[in-house]
Amino acid sequence: MKLKLLVVFFTSCLLSGQSGLNNAKLGQPPTDSWPIYHGDYSGRRFSTLTKINANNISSLSLAWAYRLSAGGGAVKATPLMIDGVLYFTLPDHVWAVDARTGRENWHHQWTNTGGIHIGNRGVGAYGSWLYFETPDCHLVSLNMKDGSERWRKKICDLDQFYFGSVAPVIIKNHVITGVSGDDLDTPGYLESHDPETGDLQWRTYTVPMKKGDPGWDTWPSIEAASHGGGMTWQPVTYDPELNLIYVTTGNPQPVIASKNRPGSNAYTGSIVALNGDTGKFVWGFQSSPHDTHDWDSTETAVLIDDVVNGQPRKLIAQAARNGHFFVLDRTNGKAILSSEYVKTNWAKGYDAKGQPIPDPAKMPQVAGALVSPNQGGAANWPPPTFNPMTGLFYVNANRAFSIYYIYDLDDNPQGWGGTDQGGYSETMLQAIDYKTGKVRWSHKWEGGGRSGLLSTAGNLVFVGGPNNAFVALNATTGEPLWHAGLTGQVSNGPITYEMDGTQYVIVAAGDTLWAFAMFAK
Repeated sequence: MKLKLLVVFFTSCLLSGQSGLNNAKLGQPPTDSWPIYHGDYSGRRFSTLTKINANNISSLSLAWAYRLSAGGGAVKATPLMIDGVLYFTLPDHVWAVDARTGRENWHHQWTNTGGIHIGNRGVGAYGSWLYFETPDCHLVSLNMKDGSERWRKKICDLDQFYFGSVAPVIIKNHVITGVSGDDLDTPGYLESHDPETGDLQWRTYTVPMKKGDPGWDTWPSIEAASHGGGMTWQPVTYDPELNLIYVTTGNPQPVIASKNRPGSNAYTGSIVALNGDTGKFVWGFQSSPHDTHDWDSTETAVLIDDVVNGQPRKLIAQAARNGHFFVLDRTNGKAILSSEYVKTNWAKGYDAKGQPIPDPAKMPQVAGALVSPNQGGAANWPPPTFNPMTGLFYVNANRAFSIYYIYDLDDNPQGWGGTDQGGYSETMLQAIDYKTGKVRWSHKWEGGGRSGLLSTAGNLVFVGGPNNAFVALNATTGEPLWHAGLTGQVSNGPITYEMDGTQYVIVAAGDTLWAFAMFAK
């Protein structure tokens, strides 16, 4: 009897997340875990699991629901699932929840000293440790076993109105962190920290800080550039073979008034490739040159592998906030394809680099300029998904119009310097053929629906729809196949994993985590 109890005890420990993360899983498509924000380094949010599929989705049922024990607010984090435990966040809070039952294992609460609490993307994991950012500018490491703090390190200056919200990404022995902030005249940057000690390894700014830095000649002065924005508030993607980190950057400053920053303002509104060990700049592509509409280009840059003329090709794709879809060679940043994925009116075409050419008539005006998309963008922070089996890039999109006004006509404007007033809008899920840039199918939402996405080899796309619905669509055709009514709007990107022969799908809606499963009959 004692031996049997010991076996049960040790089995329970193993199933409760005691053994930690095998870091090799970070570069593999997720199956029995979801070990990183996007599932793996590629940003695809694609699962090879097929037990839940387009033929049997009608049998998907609720397994459990967990309502947050504290904190309040909506879960914008993508949970990680490691060794049978889910780890997720709100600003100032981290939870560990049993992935089979939804039972809380532990809850860590950070004592904050300020900062903006708009949201938190989640944790990163390395071995038996977790990492998360706090609103008051700290990177914190916890023990995965019990949530106790190992160390804390300052990553930004709260007095300069930075804040932390990014899910850290672990690359080899580097914890990669970004910074958040709006209405700032400060520079964006990416940092790398030692996972053992938290010590800073390198910091790379997204805008030029001195003459000779990449893109310095696209600003009128280093003074303007070094106060130029370009925040890094989304998790990075990574190619282990090239050892390149792909960081997507935010808008320039001032946001709408731009009299003091003529030029394209590199590398704001861009995809930037950095060396994974040193943070050294390798290449940059500007998806929103000289942005005057608050179109952060922080949307996920997704890695795609293709064969062109019999030769393997390494690509990277982004559905940017400005309504344009880009496919680049991720070895050098050269554009292969540039197109619209919703109808826009602000660009006059593309330059020789494949970057949009802004139309001066559509920049904010004293009398107003009717512009599409609006400030919220054709896409926003909720992550897209790419399914290599269908060849489709899926993104929740918005076709919307705003009238943009400028009211600060000073030679040195501050802050926003203008605003927009919204008008007509419609939302839809766009399935984009990455080889042509054409929308293969479009599923319109009545009343909104802009959550993050998940696609699977079961020919499914999971997405949050309007009226608190969680929806599964046929990935090939866009046909709605299944939905469940939740108690709130889907607020994060869904994940999936398999345990004990059962496939689960996890999604957050407001302050509740919902688990659906396909149980064997």
